[in-house]
Amino acid sequence: MMITRPLRIVLPGGSGQVGQMLARHFQEQGHLVTVLTRGPYTPPWQTVHWDGETIGPWTETLEGADVCINLSGRSVNCRLNPENRRAVYDSRIRSTRLLGHVISRLSEPPFLWLNASTATIYRHSIDTPMDETSGELGGNELIGRNRRAPDTWNFSVHVAKEWEAALFEAETPRTRKVALRSAITFSPTPGNAFQVFSNLVRLGLGGTQGNGSQYVTWIHEADFARAIGFLIEHEEIDGPVNIVAPNPLPNREFMQALRDAWGLPNGFPAPALFIEIGAFFMRTESELVLKSRRAVPGRLLDAGFEFEFPDWPIAADNLVCQWRHRND
Repeated sequence: MMITRPLRIVLPGGSGQVGQMLARHFQEQGHLVTVLTRGPYTPPWQTVHWDGETIGPWTETLEGADVCINLSGRSVNCRLNPENRRAVYDSRIRSTRLLGHVISRLSEPPFLWLNASTATIYRHSIDTPMDETSGELGGNELIGRNRRAPDTWNFSVHVAKEWEAALFEAETPRTRKVALRSAITFSPTPGNAFQVFSNLVRLGLGGTQGNGSQYVTWIHEADFARAIGFLIEHEEIDGPVNIVAPNPLPNREFMQALRDAWGLPNGFPAPALFIEIGAFFMRTESELVLKSRRAVPGRLLDAGFEFEFPDWPIAADNLVCQWRHRND
């Protein structure tokens, strides 16, 4: 489908960094963007309040809309204690079920519903790339000799599976549905994962993390936005889609390329034990660094999508250049 008119695009949960990046991208292309948000903020596009749990006036924004991009979900950058586990799970599954209930009852539902998911759904993999067809889903897999995946890793996989189930179980015969199995999206903006990794490098702490063999799955923000536009145009694509760059790489190479981009060749390594201790004091989980994610974008490549930033060294150079221009 060639897009020849402005689209009405609704982004539930679109007030975060990825949501604001997409809202800005599509508004600059001339589309009409509405963000459904829990909290007030004043962007240059329309915002409507919703709580992600109950039906309200926000449902009117979806009547006659073209695309729904659901990005709702509490950040996983936290300690997965019982309270946070409930928040992580409920904010994803309840909002997705609510949207399915609403969309199924609209007179003019969106022709496309893109729902956030995660590449974390795949097992810890160092040996094998994981695409949508042959990739093995995670859960209690072996991650070392006679060592099973930690309970927190299993929880993340469980949430991802339930999240996608909530999407695909919704009865929306007039709406195409895609689960966005996305990687860490790198953007040269404060608060993004790029800043976190870059701060480590600039402080001399950007060496290999863990044993360095675990794969980092990533995507540049420009390719993330372009991939979403590609999925809107390609009506033949539905189901799970990996929104990731085509060349994941081991952590030691990932950090080396980032150090090179900053012109800082050396960095102290952080053994796994230090990562665990640091994660505890930073109130987050070591899984974000130590789990090996080796997802590849099989369906996007098969459909002819061309990445602007397929390789991390090129992406890192671009991100550093943009960061210096904007922030230094």
